[in-house]
Amino acid sequence: MFSIIPQLKATHQASSAIRALDDTSRSTLLRKIASKLLVAQNNILAQNQLDLDRMDDTDPKKDRLLLNPERIQSLVDGLEQVASLPDPTGKVLSDYTTPAGLNIKKMSVPMGVVGVIYESRPNVTVDVAALCLRSGNAVVLRGGSDALYSNKALVEVIHDALKEMSLPVEIVQLLPVERAHVTELLTAVRYVDIIIPRGSQQLIDFVRAHSKVPTIETGAGVCHTYVHTAADLKKAAPIVVNAKTQRPSVCNALDTVLVDAAVASTFLPCIIEGFLPFKVEVFADERSYDILSAHHYPYLYKADPEHFGMEFLSQKCSIKVVDSFEEAIQHIDEHSSRHSEAIVTEDVAVGERFLQEVDAAAVYVNASTRFTDGGEFGLGAEIGISTQKLHARGPFALEKLTTEKWVCRGNGQIR
Repeated sequence: MFSIIPQLKATHQASSAIRALDDTSRSTLLRKIASKLLVAQNNILAQNQLDLDRMDDTDPKKDRLLLNPERIQSLVDGLEQVASLPDPTGKVLSDYTTPAGLNIKKMSVPMGVVGVIYESRPNVTVDVAALCLRSGNAVVLRGGSDALYSNKALVEVIHDALKEMSLPVEIVQLLPVERAHVTELLTAVRYVDIIIPRGSQQLIDFVRAHSKVPTIETGAGVCHTYVHTAADLKKAAPIVVNAKTQRPSVCNALDTVLVDAAVASTFLPCIIEGFLPFKVEVFADERSYDILSAHHYPYLYKADPEHFGMEFLSQKCSIKVVDSFEEAIQHIDEHSSRHSEAIVTEDVAVGERFLQEVDAAAVYVNASTRFTDGGEFGLGAEIGISTQKLHARGPFALEKLTTEKWVCRGNGQIR
């Protein structure tokens, strides 16, 4: 089997070209990619169809794989938004002079070479490239075999823009999909500065266990919405239905509904009306099962313990009735992946307690968890949602693709 080390070395060498590019030129590069995406749209969609044809219609990842004109336009809009964001590099974070007369500045600089491992979602190819290029980083992309043709078509567009600006195409490289090459990538400490896995918990666990390159995780989402006894139920029902059904295959979609016993019999019939058109399969604990079965909901099942703490990624969710705020918090603490958690309540004090006590990257009062997204947060595109606590947490976007450099100027000082 051939080695990918020459590719990684080439990207490492090419990284100096994007690092040296000025702010205006980096923005121009992203806008060129955006315009070329629209020109190449028909070819991109044709290549995406080849990938779709290879995937079973029942696979929940199929929605993630799908590209269409609306999603390509969303990629274009994301590129334009990232291009317009302030340059995160070259910032003077501190500036002082020591007693010895040495002037010291701490500055933000690009990471260098960013390696991203991801599954099924070809939009990640463009989002990651945009963020890395805008922040002066080179990037090696290891997408999944499911999106092979789509990713190749998208990287060709990026390469065309790099060529047009007389930049080496090795600044953005798409690696082979064979699994054996992943280990090479994870151990290429000489050529890759950081690894970011984006995908299933299995993928993240593998990277965490085997990578010698520093890693930032973008975690799986097990997301809850807690309907408190003081909730406005007319507000709560659309929030829950949106969080579950609007795009169920993504990490910020709702997985478990917690509802206070005091409002369960009134609230639960409200959400099944919204669930019904989407044929949402509900795995209900004993009390919620009794309520929903009385209303003859056709996609109702009794929950097993494993249905709580499960990331469904499809039109499925679990429901549990709780007797108190404390019980809801305890359930979230035990089953959450620390991604996005929400409460619906009109009690301001309870809402503030939830924001303070729930340990997650994003916490909400009276809003859908579907907002946990770089674009929705005004950050442009994102690499993923980080659920860890070191360096980056939440939407992993432009400002987190930098590190620090100490710049010291002297006039002959010795120690």
